[in-house]
Amino acid sequence: MPLVIHARKCHGDASHLDAGLGIQASQTSIPDLYFTTTTADITTPTTTITTRITGTTSLPPVALPPSPPHGPPAPIKRGDPFPHARIFRIVRRRARTAIMLSWAKSTLAAVAGTQEPEYGPDAIQPVGTKGDEPAYTELTKKDLKWVTLDYTNVETQTFYIFTDAGHTGFLQVIYNSIAGLRVTVQFNCKLFYPNNEKPFLWASDPVHNYGFDEDQHSFYADGVSIELAADGNSYEIKAAVNENSMVNVKFTRTAPGFMGGKDGMTNYGTDPKAPWGSMHHHFWPRCSVEGTIITKEGEVDLKGRGMLSHALQGMKPHHAAARWNFANFQSPSYSAIIMEFTTPASYASTVVRVCGIATDGKLLFANTDGAKVEHTETKQDETGWAEPTAASYHWAGKTEDGKEVTADLAGSLGKNIDRVDVMAEVPGFIKTLVANAAGTKPYIYQYAPKLTIKIKVGDEVKEEEGTLFTEATFVS
Repeated sequence: MPLVIHARKCHGDASHLDAGLGIQASQTSIPDLYFTTTTADITTPTTTITTRITGTTSLPPVALPPSPPHGPPAPIKRGDPFPHARIFRIVRRRARTAIMLSWAKSTLAAVAGTQEPEYGPDAIQPVGTKGDEPAYTELTKKDLKWVTLDYTNVETQTFYIFTDAGHTGFLQVIYNSIAGLRVTVQFNCKLFYPNNEKPFLWASDPVHNYGFDEDQHSFYADGVSIELAADGNSYEIKAAVNENSMVNVKFTRTAPGFMGGKDGMTNYGTDPKAPWGSMHHHFWPRCSVEGTIITKEGEVDLKGRGMLSHALQGMKPHHAAARWNFANFQSPSYSAIIMEFTTPASYASTVVRVCGIATDGKLLFANTDGAKVEHTETKQDETGWAEPTAASYHWAGKTEDGKEVTADLAGSLGKNIDRVDVMAEVPGFIKTLVANAAGTKPYIYQYAPKLTIKIKVGDEVKEEEGTLFTEATFVS
C-alpha cells in the first residue's frame, strides 16, 4: 500500500523557525515542521516453487502466505517440506526492513537535509556587511510584499501584541514550501493572560485556497485575511478558522519600519553573486493595536501596542541557524528590538544581528552591529539544553543627528511561559533520525517578564518599565 507520513507542529514563533524545521515557528514564533513523501506501492508477491521428485514431473504452484508482521521467524526444522519458502520469507522480511530504512533516510535528506560540511566564514555574507551598506534602511510599501519563493523556504508575518490589560501574544501566518513541490499555510494565534492567571490560548489551523492580491501586499485564504491598507501604514487581520480564536484586529504603524543594511538580507554560499540560501527580517518596531479575539470564554480586548516582523528563510531552517535570541520590549515610550542568530559550524558559527529602538513617530536608531544578548544565568533541563533563567540585552547606536544612544535591559526572566518542542508531533523514529543525522533537536523557550529599560540619548538618561517578550531558541 502507499506509505505516507505527515508530521506537523506549528507552535511558537515561526518567524525564525517556521514551522519548526520547515520551522514558524517561527513563533517564529518556530515557528512550523512538515515531512511528506509517498513510496510506490509495496505488494506481497506470490511465489511459485517447483520441486522435482523422482518419477514425477513437478508439483503444482504453491502460493506462499504473507510474512507474519511481528516477532522472529520460527526456526527451520529438519524435514520441513518447504525450507526454501521459509528462507525466502526471512530474506523478504529483512529486505523490506532495509527498504524502509533506506526510504526514511532518503526522505530525511530530501526534506530536512543532513549536517553540512564546514564551508567556513566566507560562505556567509551577513546583513550589513556587504560592501558599503548603510546601518539600516527605512521600509517603504514595496518592502512589505510577500516573496513566495519557488524553492524550500519559510515565510512568516508575525504580529506581536502587548495589551493595556497585560496580555502578550501574537497572530501569525506561516507560508511553508518544501522544495517548491508542496506548499502549506498555517494561521496561528497565541495569547498569554495577565500574570498567567489561566492557561494560554493556542490555536493553530491549516488554511486553504490561499492567495495574494496583485501587488503581493495582502494575504487571503478561506476564513483568513491580512490586508495592508492603501497608504501602507496599517494591517487588518481577520480570522474565522477556529471557534476559540475569532480574530478582528488592526495594527497601525506609529514609527518608521526598518530592515538592517541595504536590503535586510543575509546570504549563504561560496559565491556571493549566486547564493544558495538567504535570510531576511523586516520590522515595524512600534504599532498601536485595536480589536478583539473572541474565545469560547468570551471576548478579549487587544487595545495596546504591537510589533510586526516579516521574515523569510530561503533555505532549510536548521542549515541557516543553530541558535536564536529574540527580544521585543514595549513600554509607554519605547520599543526595542533585537533579532540575533548564530549559524551552525558549517558557516563558522557566525553571529548575525539586527536591532533598533523606536519611540512614537521616530526611529532613534537601527543597525546590525550594536546589539548583544547574554544568558547570565541558566539551568539544565531534561532536553539537554541550558535554559536561560536570567539575561541581559544591550543596544548601541547613533541618532540621525549623531547622538550616541545606548540602552540596557537585564534581570530575571522568571519561569518560562512556554517551552515549545518543535518536533513534539513528529513520529519517534523520524525524530531520532533528524537528531542523529541532521543534529537537530529544536526547542523554543518563551518568557514575558516585566523589566525596566535604561536609555541614554546623548547626555539624557531615562528609565521606564515595560514588558519584554523574549525567546531563546536552540536548534542544533
